[in-house]
Amino acid sequence: MKSSFTAFVKKEFIHIFRDKRTMMILLLMPVILIILFGYAITTEIKRAPVAILDQSRDEVTQKMISHFAASEYFSIYKMIDSEEEGRSLFRQGKVRMVIVIPAGIAVESGKMKGESGIQLLVDATDPNEATQLSAYATQIIVESENSNAKPLSTGNSITPVIKLLYNPQMKGAYNFVPGVMGLILILICAMMTSVGIVKEKEIGTMEVLLVSPMKPVYIILAKATPYLLLSLVNIATILALSYFLLDVPINGSLSLLVGVSVLYALVALCLGLLISTIADTQQAAMLISAVVLMLPVMLLSGMVFPIENMPEILQVISNIVPAKWYIIAVKDIMIKGLGFGSVLQEIGVLTLMAVVLVGLSVKRFKIRL
Repeated sequence: MKSSFTAFVKKEFIHIFRDKRTMMILLLMPVILIILFGYAITTEIKRAPVAILDQSRDEVTQKMISHFAASEYFSIYKMIDSEEEGRSLFRQGKVRMVIVIPAGIAVESGKMKGESGIQLLVDATDPNEATQLSAYATQIIVESENSNAKPLSTGNSITPVIKLLYNPQMKGAYNFVPGVMGLILILICAMMTSVGIVKEKEIGTMEVLLVSPMKPVYIILAKATPYLLLSLVNIATILALSYFLLDVPINGSLSLLVGVSVLYALVALCLGLLISTIADTQQAAMLISAVVLMLPVMLLSGMVFPIENMPEILQVISNIVPAKWYIIAVKDIMIKGLGFGSVLQEIGVLTLMAVVLVGLSVKRFKIRL
Protein backbone atom coordinates (compact mmCIF):
# COMPACT_ATOMS: atom_id res chain seq x y z
CA MET A 1 0.00 0.00 0.00
CA LYS A 2 2.85 2.34 0.87
CA SER A 3 4.61 1.77 -2.45
CA SER A 4 1.34 2.29 -4.36
CA PHE A 5 0.71 5.55 -2.55
CA THR A 6 4.25 6.72 -3.31
CA ALA A 7 3.77 5.83 -6.97
CA PHE A 8 0.58 7.90 -7.12
CA VAL A 9 2.31 10.89 -5.51
CA LYS A 10 5.20 10.56 -8.00
CA LYS A 11 2.70 10.50 -10.87
CA GLU A 12 1.10 13.71 -9.63
CA PHE A 13 4.46 15.44 -9.39
CA ILE A 14 5.24 14.45 -12.98
CA HIS A 15 1.88 15.87 -14.16
CA ILE A 16 2.50 19.14 -12.33
CA PHE A 17 6.05 19.53 -13.62
CA ARG A 18 4.92 18.93 -17.21
CA ASP A 19 2.45 21.82 -17.02
CA LYS A 20 4.59 24.96 -17.32
CA ARG A 21 1.68 27.31 -16.58
CA THR A 22 0.93 25.48 -13.35
CA MET A 23 4.56 25.62 -12.31
CA MET A 24 4.67 29.36 -12.99
CA ILE A 25 1.62 29.87 -10.79
CA LEU A 26 2.96 27.68 -8.02
CA LEU A 27 6.50 29.03 -7.84
CA LEU A 28 6.48 32.55 -9.32
CA MET A 29 3.25 33.87 -7.83
CA PRO A 30 4.62 34.15 -4.26
CA VAL A 31 7.57 36.21 -5.50
CA ILE A 32 5.38 38.47 -7.64
CA LEU A 33 2.80 39.10 -4.92
CA ILE A 34 5.40 39.84 -2.26
CA ILE A 35 7.05 42.44 -4.52
CA LEU A 36 3.83 44.01 -5.85
CA PHE A 37 2.03 44.33 -2.51
CA GLY A 38 3.74 47.53 -1.41
CA TYR A 39 1.52 48.92 1.29
CA ALA A 40 -1.87 47.89 2.58
CA ILE A 41 -4.81 50.13 1.70
CA THR A 42 -5.29 52.91 4.22
CA THR A 43 -8.72 52.85 5.83
CA GLU A 44 -10.47 54.98 8.41
CA ILE A 45 -10.20 53.76 11.99
CA LYS A 46 -13.23 53.76 14.29
CA ARG A 47 -13.82 52.51 17.84
CA ALA A 48 -10.26 51.29 18.33
CA PRO A 49 -9.91 49.78 21.83
CA VAL A 50 -7.52 51.70 24.11
CA ALA A 51 -6.37 51.39 27.72
CA ILE A 52 -5.59 54.45 29.87
CA LEU A 53 -3.14 54.72 32.74
CA ASP A 54 -4.06 57.89 34.64
CA GLN A 55 -1.39 58.59 37.27
CA SER A 56 -2.63 62.12 37.87
CA ARG A 57 -6.31 61.44 38.62
CA ASP A 58 -7.46 65.07 38.75
CA GLU A 59 -10.18 67.12 37.14
CA VAL A 60 -8.06 68.00 34.12
CA THR A 61 -7.21 64.41 33.22
CA GLN A 62 -10.80 63.28 33.81
CA LYS A 63 -11.95 65.80 31.20
CA MET A 64 -9.30 64.53 28.83
CA ILE A 65 -10.44 60.92 29.35
CA SER A 66 -14.06 61.98 28.71
CA HIS A 67 -12.95 63.44 25.37
CA PHE A 68 -11.47 60.05 24.42
CA ALA A 69 -14.65 58.28 25.54
CA ALA A 70 -16.80 60.61 23.42
CA SER A 71 -14.61 60.21 20.32
CA GLU A 72 -15.83 57.99 17.49
CA TYR A 73 -12.26 56.87 16.89
CA PHE A 74 -11.63 55.28 20.29
CA SER A 75 -13.34 52.95 22.72
CA ILE A 76 -11.94 52.84 26.26
CA TYR A 77 -11.37 49.15 26.92
CA LYS A 78 -9.99 49.47 30.44
CA MET A 79 -8.46 51.83 32.99
CA ILE A 80 -5.18 50.19 33.99
CA ASP A 81 -2.84 50.53 36.98
CA SER A 82 0.57 49.99 35.36
CA GLU A 83 2.39 50.04 32.04
CA GLU A 84 3.07 46.31 32.37
CA GLU A 85 -0.68 45.67 32.47
CA GLY A 86 -0.97 47.68 29.26
CA ARG A 87 1.76 45.64 27.57
CA SER A 88 -0.03 42.47 28.66
CA LEU A 89 -3.20 43.74 26.93
CA PHE A 90 -1.09 44.39 23.82
CA ARG A 91 0.21 40.82 23.84
CA GLN A 92 -3.34 39.50 24.17
CA GLY A 93 -4.52 41.66 21.27
CA LYS A 94 -7.08 43.44 23.46
CA VAL A 95 -6.04 47.04 22.75
CA ARG A 96 -4.49 49.06 19.93
CA MET A 97 -3.14 51.87 22.10
CA VAL A 98 -2.20 52.57 25.72
CA ILE A 99 -2.35 56.20 26.90
CA VAL A 100 -0.07 56.98 29.86
CA ILE A 101 -0.90 60.22 31.69
CA PRO A 102 1.90 61.08 34.15
CA ALA A 103 1.32 62.29 37.68
CA GLY A 104 1.08 66.03 38.28
CA ILE A 105 0.19 67.04 34.75
CA ALA A 106 -2.13 69.83 35.97
CA VAL A 107 -0.83 73.03 37.54
CA GLU A 108 -1.43 75.04 40.64
CA SER A 109 -0.86 78.76 40.64
CA GLY A 110 0.40 78.67 37.05
CA LYS A 111 3.33 76.36 37.73
CA MET A 112 3.92 72.89 36.38
CA LYS A 113 3.48 70.14 38.96
CA GLY A 114 5.19 67.50 36.86
CA GLU A 115 6.24 66.44 33.40
CA SER A 116 3.68 67.32 30.73
CA GLY A 117 4.54 64.55 28.25
CA ILE A 118 1.70 62.11 27.69
CA GLN A 119 2.86 58.77 26.32
CA LEU A 120 0.97 57.09 23.50
CA LEU A 121 1.98 53.44 23.29
CA VAL A 122 0.76 52.21 19.91
CA ASP A 123 0.68 48.74 18.35
CA ALA A 124 2.46 49.43 15.05
CA THR A 125 1.98 45.94 13.60
CA ASP A 126 -0.27 47.74 11.11
CA PRO A 127 1.66 50.98 10.42
CA ASN A 128 -1.23 52.71 8.66
CA GLU A 129 -3.51 52.10 11.61
CA ALA A 130 -0.81 53.21 14.06
CA THR A 131 -0.31 56.47 12.15
CA GLN A 132 -4.00 57.27 12.22
CA LEU A 133 -4.45 56.37 15.87
CA SER A 134 -1.48 58.54 16.87
CA ALA A 135 -2.84 61.48 14.89
CA TYR A 136 -6.36 61.08 16.31
CA ALA A 137 -5.08 60.82 19.89
CA THR A 138 -2.82 63.86 19.50
CA GLN A 139 -5.72 65.89 18.14
CA ILE A 140 -7.99 64.89 21.04
CA ILE A 141 -5.30 65.80 23.61
CA VAL A 142 -4.75 69.22 22.03
CA GLU A 143 -8.49 69.89 21.84
CA SER A 144 -8.90 68.79 25.45
CA GLU A 145 -6.21 71.22 26.57
CA ASN A 146 -7.76 74.09 24.61
CA SER A 147 -11.17 73.43 26.13
CA ASN A 148 -9.94 73.80 29.71
CA ALA A 149 -10.97 77.02 31.41
CA LYS A 150 -7.70 77.00 33.34
CA PRO A 151 -4.56 76.29 31.33
CA LEU A 152 -2.49 73.27 32.19
CA SER A 153 0.73 75.26 32.17
CA THR A 154 2.12 78.70 31.68
CA GLY A 155 3.59 79.24 28.24
CA ASN A 156 3.70 75.50 27.61
CA SER A 157 1.34 72.93 26.18
CA ILE A 158 0.98 69.20 26.61
CA THR A 159 3.13 67.34 24.12
CA PRO A 160 2.19 63.70 23.57
CA VAL A 161 5.19 61.36 23.42
CA ILE A 162 4.43 58.63 20.87
CA LYS A 163 6.10 55.23 21.28
CA LEU A 164 5.52 52.64 18.56
CA LEU A 165 5.67 48.99 19.58
CA TYR A 166 6.66 46.00 17.39
CA ASN A 167 7.14 48.14 14.26
CA PRO A 168 8.86 51.41 15.20
CA GLN A 169 10.02 52.03 11.61
CA MET A 170 6.37 51.99 10.44
CA LYS A 171 7.13 49.59 7.59
CA GLY A 172 4.13 48.51 5.54
CA ALA A 173 5.69 45.10 4.94
CA TYR A 174 5.06 44.17 8.58
CA ASN A 175 1.33 44.25 7.82
CA PHE A 176 1.03 42.88 4.29
CA VAL A 177 3.47 39.94 4.51
CA PRO A 178 1.23 37.84 6.83
CA GLY A 179 -1.76 38.64 4.60
CA VAL A 180 0.07 37.68 1.42
CA MET A 181 1.16 34.42 3.05
CA GLY A 182 -2.47 33.61 3.81
CA LEU A 183 -3.57 34.52 0.29
CA ILE A 184 -0.84 32.53 -1.47
CA LEU A 185 -1.39 29.36 0.54
CA ILE A 186 -5.14 29.52 -0.11
CA LEU A 187 -4.61 29.98 -3.85
CA ILE A 188 -2.03 27.24 -4.23
CA CYS A 189 -3.36 24.61 -1.85
CA ALA A 190 -7.09 25.09 -2.38
CA MET A 191 -7.52 26.40 -5.91
CA MET A 192 -4.85 24.27 -7.58
CA THR A 193 -5.97 21.13 -5.72
CA SER A 194 -9.62 21.56 -6.69
CA VAL A 195 -8.79 22.34 -10.31
CA GLY A 196 -6.35 19.42 -10.54
CA ILE A 197 -8.87 16.87 -9.29
CA VAL A 198 -11.72 18.25 -11.44
CA LYS A 199 -9.40 18.11 -14.46
CA GLU A 200 -9.02 14.37 -13.88
CA LYS A 201 -12.82 14.06 -13.95
CA GLU A 202 -13.11 16.07 -17.18
CA ILE A 203 -10.55 14.09 -19.16
CA GLY A 204 -11.86 10.77 -17.83
CA THR A 205 -8.76 9.56 -16.01
CA MET A 206 -10.37 9.69 -12.56
CA GLU A 207 -12.34 6.53 -13.34
CA VAL A 208 -9.09 4.77 -14.25
CA LEU A 209 -7.61 5.77 -10.89
CA LEU A 210 -10.70 4.68 -8.96
CA VAL A 211 -10.61 1.13 -10.31
CA SER A 212 -7.08 0.67 -8.96
CA PRO A 213 -6.52 -1.28 -5.71
CA MET A 214 -5.99 2.00 -3.86
CA LYS A 215 -8.88 3.28 -1.77
CA PRO A 216 -10.44 6.51 -3.11
CA VAL A 217 -9.43 8.47 -0.02
CA TYR A 218 -5.76 7.56 -0.58
CA ILE A 219 -6.02 8.58 -4.23
CA ILE A 220 -7.32 12.00 -3.21
CA LEU A 221 -4.62 12.39 -0.54
CA ALA A 222 -1.97 11.39 -3.12
CA LYS A 223 -3.18 14.14 -5.43
CA ALA A 224 -3.11 16.69 -2.60
CA THR A 225 0.32 15.75 -1.21
CA PRO A 226 2.41 17.45 -3.95
CA TYR A 227 0.62 20.75 -3.39
CA LEU A 228 1.29 20.53 0.34
CA LEU A 229 4.98 19.92 -0.31
CA LEU A 230 5.11 22.77 -2.83
CA SER A 231 3.44 25.03 -0.28
CA LEU A 232 6.42 24.41 2.01
CA VAL A 233 8.65 25.75 -0.77
CA ASN A 234 6.44 28.81 -1.02
CA ILE A 235 6.52 29.35 2.75
CA ALA A 236 10.31 29.25 2.66
CA THR A 237 10.38 31.63 -0.33
CA ILE A 238 8.06 34.14 1.30
CA LEU A 239 9.92 34.11 4.61
CA ALA A 240 13.29 34.48 2.86
CA LEU A 241 12.08 37.41 0.74
CA SER A 242 10.44 39.03 3.75
CA TYR A 243 13.52 38.70 5.93
CA PHE A 244 16.30 39.50 3.47
CA LEU A 245 14.54 41.80 0.98
CA LEU A 246 11.91 43.59 3.07
CA ASP A 247 13.71 43.46 6.46
CA VAL A 248 10.70 41.95 8.21
CA PRO A 249 12.00 40.23 11.36
CA ILE A 250 11.05 36.78 12.59
CA ASN A 251 10.96 37.59 16.29
CA GLY A 252 9.26 34.39 17.39
CA SER A 253 9.95 30.70 16.92
CA LEU A 254 10.61 29.79 13.29
CA SER A 255 9.50 26.20 13.87
CA LEU A 256 6.22 27.40 15.40
CA LEU A 257 5.68 29.76 12.46
CA VAL A 258 6.29 26.95 9.95
CA GLY A 259 4.07 24.59 11.94
CA VAL A 260 1.15 27.03 11.94
CA SER A 261 1.69 27.61 8.21
CA VAL A 262 1.57 23.87 7.50
CA LEU A 263 -1.63 23.58 9.55
CA TYR A 264 -3.18 26.42 7.55
CA ALA A 265 -2.04 24.77 4.31
CA LEU A 266 -3.81 21.59 5.40
CA VAL A 267 -7.01 23.58 5.96
CA ALA A 268 -6.64 25.09 2.49
CA LEU A 269 -6.07 21.64 0.97
CA CYS A 270 -9.23 20.36 2.63
CA LEU A 271 -11.14 23.31 1.19
CA GLY A 272 -9.81 22.44 -2.26
CA LEU A 273 -10.85 18.82 -1.83
CA LEU A 274 -14.34 19.90 -0.77
CA ILE A 275 -14.65 22.20 -3.80
CA SER A 276 -13.56 19.35 -6.09
CA THR A 277 -16.52 17.28 -4.88
CA ILE A 278 -18.91 20.12 -5.78
CA ALA A 279 -17.58 21.37 -9.14
CA ASP A 280 -17.85 19.36 -12.34
CA THR A 281 -15.65 21.53 -14.58
CA GLN A 282 -12.37 23.38 -14.16
CA GLN A 283 -14.09 26.71 -14.85
CA ALA A 284 -16.62 26.01 -12.11
CA ALA A 285 -13.83 25.05 -9.71
CA MET A 286 -11.96 28.28 -10.50
CA LEU A 287 -15.10 30.38 -10.03
CA ILE A 288 -16.04 28.73 -6.74
CA SER A 289 -12.47 29.07 -5.49
CA ALA A 290 -12.38 32.77 -6.39
CA VAL A 291 -15.72 33.56 -4.77
CA VAL A 292 -15.46 31.28 -1.73
CA LEU A 293 -11.74 31.69 -1.04
CA MET A 294 -10.10 34.74 -2.64
CA LEU A 295 -12.73 37.38 -1.87
CA PRO A 296 -13.16 36.42 1.82
CA VAL A 297 -9.38 36.37 2.27
CA MET A 298 -9.05 39.83 0.73
CA LEU A 299 -12.06 41.39 2.46
CA LEU A 300 -12.81 39.52 5.70
CA SER A 301 -9.45 38.31 7.03
CA GLY A 302 -8.02 41.63 8.21
CA MET A 303 -5.46 41.54 5.41
CA VAL A 304 -6.66 44.85 3.93
CA PHE A 305 -9.54 46.15 6.00
CA PRO A 306 -9.54 46.13 9.84
CA ILE A 307 -12.19 43.68 11.02
CA GLU A 308 -13.03 45.88 14.03
CA ASN A 309 -14.41 48.56 11.68
CA MET A 310 -16.85 46.21 9.93
CA PRO A 311 -20.54 45.78 10.80
CA GLU A 312 -21.15 43.17 13.48
CA ILE A 313 -22.65 40.66 11.04
CA LEU A 314 -19.46 40.74 8.93
CA GLN A 315 -17.33 40.39 12.05
CA VAL A 316 -19.24 37.21 12.88
CA ILE A 317 -18.89 35.87 9.33
CA SER A 318 -15.14 36.59 9.40
CA ASN A 319 -14.75 33.96 12.12
CA ILE A 320 -15.28 31.19 9.56
CA VAL A 321 -12.54 32.54 7.27
CA PRO A 322 -9.39 30.47 7.99
CA ALA A 323 -7.09 33.24 6.79
CA LYS A 324 -8.26 35.52 9.63
CA TRP A 325 -6.94 33.16 12.29
CA TYR A 326 -3.77 32.43 10.34
CA ILE A 327 -2.90 36.10 9.83
CA ILE A 328 -3.45 36.83 13.53
CA ALA A 329 -1.16 33.92 14.47
CA VAL A 330 1.56 34.95 11.99
CA LYS A 331 1.58 38.55 13.26
CA ASP A 332 1.78 37.36 16.87
CA ILE A 333 4.66 34.95 16.15
CA MET A 334 6.57 36.77 13.41
CA ILE A 335 6.18 40.42 14.45
CA LYS A 336 5.39 40.37 18.17
CA GLY A 337 7.60 37.39 19.01
CA LEU A 338 4.95 35.59 21.07
CA GLY A 339 5.01 31.90 21.88
CA PHE A 340 2.76 28.87 21.55
CA GLY A 341 0.43 29.85 24.39
CA SER A 342 -0.45 33.17 22.74
CA VAL A 343 -1.63 31.51 19.50
CA LEU A 344 -3.29 28.49 21.08
CA GLN A 345 -6.76 29.77 20.19
CA GLU A 346 -5.84 30.28 16.53
CA ILE A 347 -4.22 26.83 16.34
CA GLY A 348 -7.31 25.26 17.93
CA VAL A 349 -9.67 26.95 15.46
CA LEU A 350 -7.57 25.93 12.43
CA THR A 351 -7.30 22.34 13.70
CA LEU A 352 -11.07 22.15 14.16
CA MET A 353 -11.60 23.53 10.65
CA ALA A 354 -9.22 20.92 9.18
CA VAL A 355 -11.01 18.05 10.94
CA VAL A 356 -14.47 19.24 9.87
CA LEU A 357 -13.43 19.85 6.27
CA VAL A 358 -11.72 16.46 5.97
CA GLY A 359 -14.87 14.77 7.20
CA LEU A 360 -17.07 16.68 4.76
CA SER A 361 -14.72 16.05 1.83
CA VAL A 362 -14.48 12.30 2.42
CA LYS A 363 -18.23 12.01 2.95
CA ARG A 364 -19.11 13.90 -0.23
CA PHE A 365 -16.49 12.06 -2.25
CA LYS A 366 -17.92 8.71 -1.22
CA ILE A 367 -21.43 9.85 -2.14
CA ARG A 368 -20.25 10.96 -5.59
CA LEU A 369 -18.71 7.54 -6.20
